[in-house]
Amino acid sequence: MSNVEETHKQEENQEGEDVKELSFEELGLDPRLIRALTKKNIEKPTPIQQTGIPLILEGKDVVARAKTGSGKTFAYLLPLLQKLISDNNSSSSKPLAPTAMILVPSRELCQQVYSEVLSLIELCRVQLKVVQLTGEPSFSEMATALAGPPHIFVSTPACVQRCLSSGVLQAKSVHDSLSVLILDEADLLFTYGYEKNLKDLKTHIPKRCQCLLMSATSSDDVESLKKLYLHNPYILTLPEVGDGKDEIVPKNVQQFSIQCSNRDKLLYILAILKLDLVQKKVLIFTNTIDTSFRLKLYLEQFGIKSAVLNAELPVNSRLHILEGFNAGLFDYLIATDDSDSKEKEKTDEITQKERKKIKRNKKRKVDSEFGVVRGIDFKNVHTVINFDMPATAAGYVHRIGRTGRAYNTGQSVSLVSPEEMEIFEEIKLFLGENEDKEKTYIAPFTLLEKNAVEFLRYRAEDVARSVTKIAVKEARAQDLRNEILNSEKLKAHFQENPRDLDLLKHDKLLSKKAPAPHLRDVPEYLVDPTTQQASKFVKLTRVAMGRNNNNGNRGIKGRSKKAGDPLKTFSSEGKGMKRKAKEFGPKKKKKQDV
Repeated sequence: MSNVEETHKQEENQEGEDVKELSFEELGLDPRLIRALTKKNIEKPTPIQQTGIPLILEGKDVVARAKTGSGKTFAYLLPLLQKLISDNNSSSSKPLAPTAMILVPSRELCQQVYSEVLSLIELCRVQLKVVQLTGEPSFSEMATALAGPPHIFVSTPACVQRCLSSGVLQAKSVHDSLSVLILDEADLLFTYGYEKNLKDLKTHIPKRCQCLLMSATSSDDVESLKKLYLHNPYILTLPEVGDGKDEIVPKNVQQFSIQCSNRDKLLYILAILKLDLVQKKVLIFTNTIDTSFRLKLYLEQFGIKSAVLNAELPVNSRLHILEGFNAGLFDYLIATDDSDSKEKEKTDEITQKERKKIKRNKKRKVDSEFGVVRGIDFKNVHTVINFDMPATAAGYVHRIGRTGRAYNTGQSVSLVSPEEMEIFEEIKLFLGENEDKEKTYIAPFTLLEKNAVEFLRYRAEDVARSVTKIAVKEARAQDLRNEILNSEKLKAHFQENPRDLDLLKHDKLLSKKAPAPHLRDVPEYLVDPTTQQASKFVKLTRVAMGRNNNNGNRGIKGRSKKAGDPLKTFSSEGKGMKRKAKEFGPKKKKKQDV
């Protein structure tokens, strides 16, 4: 009982007092880990790392609730690696199962965590093995991955259960070897359907095992997992993660809104992107896959290339798209956020007739483990655009959390139709706006003048009419066929040649007709003077921030113009021969003789 009281006292102290800033050295981390962090340009720990790392190093069970982008992953990875490095040096006996397990809700998050662990191990130059498994791997794949065994096993609860039931992982070996269990994005594990897997897995976890629970929000699911796995845990509720309304969205993220009809949303997003009124890179959220493809086809006609990310695509394609976007190969990514519909499917009762209808209409398989709002690390996103408003206030906060990560600045622009005003008002109340409007968290987007939008209306509506339901359906099917082909063909290639990622372009044109050349540029007579000044200001800001050449392809184009076509400039004489001709000048001699 005294332990529980001690936990509550610590929680109160953390909420009441400012966390004293500590360095990684003061936290007691191994010099090799600190050097690895320096190479990654990480100089100081975040609040969740400052408080969490010492407790985890002491072997305490910890529940850490922190916002997206607050450094939760490194808060558990750094102490975990430190313990494994120490144990690896001192221990002589070889374990028969993984020493640490990291359980995550999705394949994308699994890949992300695996990449971070592998990167740290390589930079530290230590002999530690990490593997990842997701989906439904074959017996041989599981046996190959877990041979050794690895020190760290990153996976989903369903996949771990599969390894245990197939006998690749022995229950006794797990009970004897496992010393650390980490549940990352714990508030999503039940949502993604892993409740039974986690309850079954509990019987194989030894009592001495240290359990860590990481979450962005507190929920009944988190409480259930806490009671199931943890023993007298330390609850980390830091000032950064407090209940104050002004802390729900970080202060370094500016929030804007544009009120327009549902029909005019295409017109407004065209004006925002074409008139260059937001900083790149831009992440655009829609609520359905069809809307994503309609938006992509529409923007293509105006020379704006974008890629689409959704649960329908193969796993390898999704990973390539994410890596390409993070690497800066394209500036605009249209992501389908159907997390709210997943919640509705879980809670709503559906009649037998409706179920049959859904089965009949559902031709394509959608990955239930995928979600774009949570868990995925979109790097260097400056602007989030809500083309469709989310169904909940929490969904809005998670979307906005894709920008302004790790203390960087960011902004969001939400297009709000009259039908979405109810949820918009709920979001404002959730953020802390009251009826007196003493505080305004979501301001009108003043950079875009009404005249600037109207000047583009004729062109925009003409193109919008050409993007029909049939065109969207065909584009969606074509994109899926292309991505499945790419996914299978290039899977092995990218494993062997990771730098060749730019060979696979996910922002290819899907339109059957080539975009009209005159739509690529907006003539000066169609640009409102005030908006023109705003666009210049955004461009100057981009240059000042060092984001002018954000897309790596532009630099390649610039170089190719200087170099010229290699086939046209090819000469049978080598460079050395040309120099000799200049030095000895046989042709000039002949001219002088004549």
